[in-house]
Amino acid sequence: MIVVATADFEVYHEVVGALRDRGVAFTTVEPGDDLPDDADAVVTARDDDVSAPEDVPVVIASPGDPRRAVEDVLAHLRGPEGRTVVGVDPGPRPGIAVLAGDVVVGAFQVDVSEAAETVRREVADAADPVVRVGDGARLEGARIVDSLEDVRVELVDETGTTPYLGAGARGMGDVIAAINIARREGEVTEERHVEPTPGEIQKVKERSRQVSEDDRTLPEHLARRVAVGDVTMSAALAEHRRE
Repeated sequence: MIVVATADFEVYHEVVGALRDRGVAFTTVEPGDDLPDDADAVVTARDDDVSAPEDVPVVIASPGDPRRAVEDVLAHLRGPEGRTVVGVDPGPRPGIAVLAGDVVVGAFQVDVSEAAETVRREVADAADPVVRVGDGARLEGARIVDSLEDVRVELVDETGTTPYLGAGARGMGDVIAAINIARREGEVTEERHVEPTPGEIQKVKERSRQVSEDDRTLPEHLARRVAVGDVTMSAALAEHRRE
């Protein structure tokens, strides 16, 4: 049984709401009261005085971030099978899935420029996390891999990870692929250097003309820098205007 024991009004309502949203059974006590005999874990706030047996983990919840505390306490209850695994389906807007064991606890789809920071945030407090990045979309994947430090990164064969999407499921493919990637072991990698092909550089040029306000096409040297992630498209267009 999860026990919520805090006098912090904000933490109490955020954690209780998050537990209810997840359909998790819990009970509440006042800080300082005896814990129930069936207590498996305690969620409390930093300033609360809570005493628990050595075998009952105590998770500190911060105001404004109840999901992190809930995921931590659930990871404790799952035991060694609750390892945090993040799957990434790379692309211009990568799908990102966060798993605790076999349970999906988070899903995102963000711009590639925000992908590494999203992953770092999700593994920041996890014990021994692993990030699994699909080997497709070479340039975006390399950009994400090279931006991740101090975390185990595996490059995964993403063949067959993108599902068939039926009616009403449009837009979910990248996230579902990320879930499948997270569940597939890969090769440990620390960096991934990729030289853009002429076709990939040409795609950047075409994209620059589509997004620029003055129908401007990037020259080869700037398109290549965008392709490898050295500069953003907007920064490259601004530099081209100055040239």
